[in-house]
Amino acid sequence: MAIFLVRSSIVPKLIKINSGIMKVAQKVSFRELLQHLYAAFNDQDVDRAFEVIHPDAVWANGMEGGLLNGHQDIREYWLRQWSYITWQVRPMRIAMTDPENIVVEAHQILRDLSGNIVSIRDLQHIFEIEDGLIKKMGIR
Repeated sequence: MAIFLVRSSIVPKLIKINSGIMKVAQKVSFRELLQHLYAAFNDQDVDRAFEVIHPDAVWANGMEGGLLNGHQDIREYWLRQWSYITWQVRPMRIAMTDPENIVVEAHQILRDLSGNIVSIRDLQHIFEIEDGLIKKMGIR
């Protein structure tokens, strides 16, 4: 299934292509897009997260440092993380800094696989949105 963005004067519409038939999936605001991302990440559902992440996205590697490029790198990184730690990341405040960049103040709880809390902290995720998909994610 491919995802395309059709611009409208009010809110972008995601169009899903399935077996050659186009269907309007839903109207998505940048807040809904990010809530979808965080919910999918917290559920450890990579494919659902990729519905809103550009295939060529550049993604911060918060655990090991550096940047990841594209879905495959992001998938491998997340699966590697989830093999030894679980994350619960809750967006607390979402602010658009300009038409393409969004800052999310997030509350993050990390647990080991036994459920013991390893870390609790607040941080900022910086998202760049391009054509209705997340093109870049950074961490402050």
